Amino acid sequence: MELYYYPGACSLAPHISLREAGLTFDLKKVDIHTKRIEGGGDYTQVNSKGYVPALKLTSGEVLTEAPVILQYIADQKPESGLAPKPGSLERYRLEEWLNFTSSEIHKSFSPLFNPSTTPDWKAGSTAALTRRFDWLGPQLKGRTHLLGDRFTVADAFLFVTLSWSGHVGIDLGKWPALAAYVERIGGRPKVIEARRAEGLMK
Repeated sequence: MELYYYPGACSLAPHISLREAGLTFDLKKVDIHTKRIEGGGDYTQVNSKGYVPALKLTSGEVLTEAPVILQYIADQKPESGLAPKPGSLERYRLEEWLNFTSSEIHKSFSPLFNPSTTPDWKAGSTAALTRRFDWLGPQLKGRTHLLGDRFTVADAFLFVTLSWSGHVGIDLGKWPALAAYVERIGGRPKVIEARRAEGLMK
């Protein structure tokens, strides 16, 4: 498999999950501005949407969209516990968290990274994230992970998006449960491995 990524982007979540699952894969770095693949190649020929992540399977098929890729990775190694059994209520809880992270957290961050976003729009996005964090904090109290005491691909995704906070001037210290969660997930050996591989830490 080949994972197409940009350092620190949402593609870091499947990168972490691939390592957590112990799967064999190659990393393909993408310049999201020029759409060029490091070493040569047009990324839009891999993923015509032009953004990361994309996962090229050994069959040559390409999967896109982080929540889908995360579930695919988990299902390749069911024994890893990265996702509950398909069809179970717990699996739908996982999908609930993946959708929440994608639509309410990830997308609210996007305007804050766009230099052309107006101040008013940025303020609105920050306010939306504040409301979501106000709700999310209590959900994590008493839990080590989103589904209880077990790390899943939903944790990889939420960790990555929450870790963007400091880059846009949002202090997670206002939400102690969120700050503790990011620190806890960030200390996992495979998370550290993935971040080092992307040049995000020494």
